[in-house]
Amino acid sequence: MAAKDFRIESDTLGEVEIPAAALWGPQTERSRNNFPTGNYMPLPIIKALLQLKKAAAQANLAEGNLEQAKSELIVTAIDQLLALPDIELRKDFPLKVYQTGSGTQTNMNVNEVVAHKAAQINDQIEILANDDVNRGQSSNDIFPTAMNITASQAVGELKKAVAHLIAELKAKQAKYWQTVKIGRTHLQDATPLTFGQEISGWVSMLEHDLHYLKQLEGTLLELAIGGTAVGTGLNAVPHFAEDIAVKMSQVYGVKFTAKTNKFAGLAAHSGLNAVHGVFKALAADLLKIANDVRFLASGPRAGYAELNIPANEPGSSIMPGKVNPTQAEALTMAAVRVMGNDVVVDLASSQGNFEMNVYKPVLIDAFLESAALLTGTIIGFADKMIHGLTVNAERMQSLVDNSLMIVTALSPHIGYHDSAKIAQAADKAGSTLRAAAIKSGKVTAAQFDEWVDPLKMTNID
Repeated sequence: MAAKDFRIESDTLGEVEIPAAALWGPQTERSRNNFPTGNYMPLPIIKALLQLKKAAAQANLAEGNLEQAKSELIVTAIDQLLALPDIELRKDFPLKVYQTGSGTQTNMNVNEVVAHKAAQINDQIEILANDDVNRGQSSNDIFPTAMNITASQAVGELKKAVAHLIAELKAKQAKYWQTVKIGRTHLQDATPLTFGQEISGWVSMLEHDLHYLKQLEGTLLELAIGGTAVGTGLNAVPHFAEDIAVKMSQVYGVKFTAKTNKFAGLAAHSGLNAVHGVFKALAADLLKIANDVRFLASGPRAGYAELNIPANEPGSSIMPGKVNPTQAEALTMAAVRVMGNDVVVDLASSQGNFEMNVYKPVLIDAFLESAALLTGTIIGFADKMIHGLTVNAERMQSLVDNSLMIVTALSPHIGYHDSAKIAQAADKAGSTLRAAAIKSGKVTAAQFDEWVDPLKMTNID
């Protein structure tokens, strides 16, 4: 590239060549070259940092710690950046997750971009990345503050998705409340239940998961801002943290608090770890539910074939007419990724060496990925699988009629031992249970029909 394609800026280590059109500065450029591997820092983190820088400029002004002209210029620059479409915003935030464990390079990336944007707006007022944009802050407190803010927003979206899936399942539960099917335990035939009852179990699992999220999400509202370098609040003016918490509450619509132990806020991320534990529990339940649906829909002629699933796309590149449970597959793949991410979050949360956890970027990246994966695949599963799901009632009835385990209804009348003999005889002869029972002489046809009523066996309301 020609010399005109670059400009020269300096930091405490010396001169750095920076692309001429870039809004970032020397520290960003160094990081861009030193850490080229992995995913980009998530944009929600960038946006949260921008909102925090805006609130910091306003708080510093209110506390007499920053000139009004500088505060207003920083706010204007940030408002213009936040107004950009994501694809445009990303251009000036090129840093990767795998960088310094405190997120310092990303914090400086934001500081430098805001300072350069301010210079574009009004170059008569000097805005310095460290002294003005970062005033009263440290990467060590502002980055974990952004982590909790973005995590709380992600949990809010996930709660909506889970509630949506619950609503779709409840509609099917009501529709099929009296549709009898065979139960299965240990992958073997068991006594009957209704499909509505089976769905009610899925609903209850998800309702519990949603309850766990609601119970724990409050821990994400605790902000580390104000702790600065090691938690003591050095260089932050009084009321600075409280002012920022109020402004963040207004921006995001939830009640954040800065009345927290800053030493824990910098060194530990127990709240994120606990909430991600609920993600893992939710993923486990979703894996079970999706597997139940796709196995019960297996077939249509060589499987269980109890359920009919929507045909959303051709299922095979070679087999015409094939329909696959793709939404269930996407959901289960997301679930195992979340389970893997839980190991990342768990281990990263444990690395609070002395006053500082240095796994912050990878921790929040894994957390946000899990939340996004669950949110998106849950919505897809609800809308493109559960909503169009129907039952094959004839198949369900046939499996119930041929089941040997409905013999359980005879036990109170003729005893467990004689009931077992009838089931074994029917299995050996390949006959129906009814025929074997009548042949045994222990049960009349009228008695069998009275005692063995699959719907009554479900104890349905």
